Amino acid sequence: MAAETITITKEEYLKLKRHEEVDQDFLNQLVSSLEDIKSGRIKRVC
Repeated sequence: MAAETITITKEEYLKLKRHEEVDQDFLNQLVSSLEDIKSGRIKRVC
């Protein structure tokens, strides 16, 4: 099966790349937070 190609502007490409980086950072923080919760390294603040 041949791969399809599309054309986008450089601005749109850079915007997508920034979102990818932000999403990866968010996921890393989420995983780290879940690990903290599992190991009991959290404090309830009321």
